[in-house]
Amino acid sequence: MTIVDRASPSIRNVSDTALWVAVYRAIESDRDDALFRDPFARRLAGERGQAIVDALPFGQAMGWSIVVRTAVMDAIILRCIDRGARTVLNLGAGLDARAFRLKLPPTLRWLDVDLPAVTAYRREGLGAAVAVCRHAHVESDLRHADERHRVIRDAARHGPLLVITEGLLVYLAPEQVSELAAQLRNQANSRWWLADLITPPLQQTMGMVWSAQLDAADAAFRFAPGDSRKYFDDLNWRETEFHSTWTESIRLDRVAPNGWMWDRLLQWSSPAAKIAMTRMSGVVLLEPTSRVHVA
Repeated sequence: MTIVDRASPSIRNVSDTALWVAVYRAIESDRDDALFRDPFARRLAGERGQAIVDALPFGQAMGWSIVVRTAVMDAIILRCIDRGARTVLNLGAGLDARAFRLKLPPTLRWLDVDLPAVTAYRREGLGAAVAVCRHAHVESDLRHADERHRVIRDAARHGPLLVITEGLLVYLAPEQVSELAAQLRNQANSRWWLADLITPPLQQTMGMVWSAQLDAADAAFRFAPGDSRKYFDDLNWRETEFHSTWTESIRLDRVAPNGWMWDRLLQWSSPAAKIAMTRMSGVVLLEPTSRVHVA
């Protein structure tokens, strides 16, 4: 599998979505009032990343949500490190360059895990750049339970452990997410789990817009729990923070195009509907409610 094909603007597999979202980070980094600076995003996205965004329906208009997600996760990651995280395990890392751009302690251990082709492409794009912490690229196919177990076990040897699954869970089947939750919980030092989530209404809306592109690439949105709080609680993971994409977009001044219509709709909605709408998409920080110590 390769993610390098400058001639094609289509999404061929899940790995190609890394090029897609890197474009949004590059666009944000070019702003005078940027919420973050990712000096590697433009190079990593490349011509093909821009072609993918240009070819997707409403591709340009969707950047705000990725920018908000990135900024919110940046802040939470730094906070978890301040609280004692010694290793960051970035599963399905894609083209994330946080280990090279965030202000991290040099003693922090950061592991970027993805498929061999994605990892090779990221290495090439980063070139001679030096991480600000103890960084390693880890090649692994996370679709296989034994591979995930090996990666998680090795990472947990130097905990406390912060696990990141940015842009990953949505492409997994619910049973795969449940299996991952059990694997993370059963590692003694898996203390925090940072993820982004969507709900069925948004899954259906985005599916209607992008189904032709995503389904053909076997990259359909599969995981969208109706009640994520209960879903993860049943798996012995407690939601300690939830940051609504919509609410955070207002705070960060990165509101969606025509966002005023959402504001008007929220004003007319019942309290229950308001909660449902603000939790339609967001970033969640989870902590285990029980731990099983393993050798």
